[in-house]
Amino acid sequence: MFVLQNHRTALATIQQRYPGASIIDVTSKGIEPWIRFSPFYPHGGIPVPFSPGWSSASVEGIWQGLKVFEQADVDISKFANATMKSLKRTVRTYGKVLGHRAGVNGQELLPYLKARQQIYLPSYQWVLDNHLQEQLAELRSLEQQHGTVVLLDYETNSNLNDSSKPLSHASLIIRHLT
Repeated sequence: MFVLQNHRTALATIQQRYPGASIIDVTSKGIEPWIRFSPFYPHGGIPVPFSPGWSSASVEGIWQGLKVFEQADVDISKFANATMKSLKRTVRTYGKVLGHRAGVNGQELLPYLKARQQIYLPSYQWVLDNHLQEQLAELRSLEQQHGTVVLLDYETNSNLNDSSKPLSHASLIIRHLT
């Protein structure tokens, strides 16, 4: 069984809820090899949706790079950022988010949920399929050994259609594994 828990939950609480479970931090604060599941991790070569010939170091680079604000359009420099830092683009700096551009040179601005479906999910799925097969196999092995594997994430929203909160990438890992 795979379980999603908030990264901020006390370790003792998680251990009490899930005795004997393997607890894995899949955030950008995690350790190798689990940090590789973070959308910020620079795997490199991730195809940018709707953008033939373009690739990004990270999923977050794609998400932030294609975001369009009142005062700023796409930022392709985010695709090359392999530091896991300075990827976020905020309303404080650029004004209201207007949507995500459907590709570097696209004309259409996708609303949030449509962008999640057509940009974020395919990008993260590509990373799971092309860079994380060994780690996914190790998670399956841990489940067989311990019965329960707890994945820690800062977000716990696993509903793909709930736009009130950011989506948990750990929930995508669980969805992929089950």
